[in-house]
Amino acid sequence: MTDLPAFDTIKLAIADNVATITLNRPDRLNSMPPAMADDIRAALDHLPGFGARALLITGEGRGFCSGADLAGDRSGGAVGGGARSRNALRAHYNPMLIALANLDIPVIVAVNGPAAGVGCSFALSGDFTIAGKSAYFLQAFVNIGLVPDGGSSWLLPRLVGVPRALQMMMLGEKIGAEQAADWGMIYKCVEDSELMAEAKALAVRLASGPTIALGTMRKVLRDGLSQDFAATLDAEAKGQFIAGSTADAMEGIMAFQQKRKTEFKGK
Repeated sequence: MTDLPAFDTIKLAIADNVATITLNRPDRLNSMPPAMADDIRAALDHLPGFGARALLITGEGRGFCSGADLAGDRSGGAVGGGARSRNALRAHYNPMLIALANLDIPVIVAVNGPAAGVGCSFALSGDFTIAGKSAYFLQAFVNIGLVPDGGSSWLLPRLVGVPRALQMMMLGEKIGAEQAADWGMIYKCVEDSELMAEAKALAVRLASGPTIALGTMRKVLRDGLSQDFAATLDAEAKGQFIAGSTADAMEGIMAFQQKRKTEFKGK
């Protein structure tokens, strides 16, 4: 196996079949220039070759991600006129978010501080979002005269309903981690000191599961959000064919019959 690639704006590590992407611009609260979106997408492309069976995403320092980089970088920044913003989304941010949505492994996000703007959208794009008590979620766009991006217009109404989505988008108010958990917007709120231990334990648990079945669940569930009931029933049948043909499914049946713990291999 070759060495893991190095990136300018993120760190990538793999242990216990868990890949960890750490946003690594702590001096700017991990604000996300287009180059960071490109680095994340490139890292996602490498995961299958390194045997990752779950992905954990977090931020370096005291913030998760404070949003798009308004100050700009060598790629021109994310904001600076309507055409530039549109082009940055289409060429950098949107492809990264689509690649994340299309992963075949579970995604856990550990929110260790502010998650604002596109950082809020990114934080809510995981399958399991765990936040420390000091974290908050902010749809900051209205405060600078912009509209939500990063998929928030699709995600938030499905997570918290239209009234609360509009509250976040149009009023631009911070939603603390405990409130986010109460709303069902995130999986769990924990003490700051317990955040990474909780997130890593969950990632290891998922990485030890039937990977192909988990990836198929992920796809069928997300596709079902925009399909009718009959189409989802058919997708479940197709998914059951895929999962039922795996070595992990055979292992699960044998372990059940032998009354022992399963040992899934992700195959």
